[in-house]
Amino acid sequence: MDQFIVKPLFGDGPVYWYTPTNVTLWLMLAVLAVGALMVLGTRRRAIVPTRSQSVAEVLYGFIHNMVEEVAGHEGVKYFPYVLTLFLFILCANVLGLIPGSFTTTSHVAVTVVLAMGVFLGVTLIGLARKGVGFLSMFWVSSAPLALRPVLAVIEVISYFVRPVSHSIRLAGNLMAGHAVLKVFAGFAAAVLVSPVAIAAMVGIYALELLVAFVQAYVFTILTCVYLKDAVGDAHH
Repeated sequence: MDQFIVKPLFGDGPVYWYTPTNVTLWLMLAVLAVGALMVLGTRRRAIVPTRSQSVAEVLYGFIHNMVEEVAGHEGVKYFPYVLTLFLFILCANVLGLIPGSFTTTSHVAVTVVLAMGVFLGVTLIGLARKGVGFLSMFWVSSAPLALRPVLAVIEVISYFVRPVSHSIRLAGNLMAGHAVLKVFAGFAAAVLVSPVAIAAMVGIYALELLVAFVQAYVFTILTCVYLKDAVGDAHH
């Protein structure tokens, strides 16, 4: 598990909140990767797109359609934030697959910040748009009257648990995958089982690449689902 240890970039001293670490380095590289793809890759805006422009346009259209279909027309105004979130998580996940790199999204400290940003943003948007009416999402009016208070408590608990499940799902999947990859890498040093271990590593690496995309997609689509609560009609 030493691949998940947070280390200072300079020296071996303690890590404070202001200390540049391997986490801050790879977070910055993820931001630069997003900027390179969406700014540098599309700066020419050619009629016949380049490869980078094609990738940027596909991702742009994919997330735009997701936001419009899941969160509705009112949710499209928050599309830039959702797209940025998706691209950042995707780039951080993929960069973490480079040998010798650091997977920032395997740390709950990083994913909790992302999830809390979504949670607080959705809550504030819902209160700003609907006022007290936003709380009606916790009251299931279609249920029998005797069950409504119980269901309301369950709805409130599930609402406040969202940041936990939202963040742990992303961090847990990436941490588990990288840990398994490291285990098989250890077996690759043994002569007798090295061919099997190396073949398994190739397969797991391909699976981890798929997981990098899937987890970015899952985090983003859940963001759209939560956003729908704030901009759409309350469920009954």
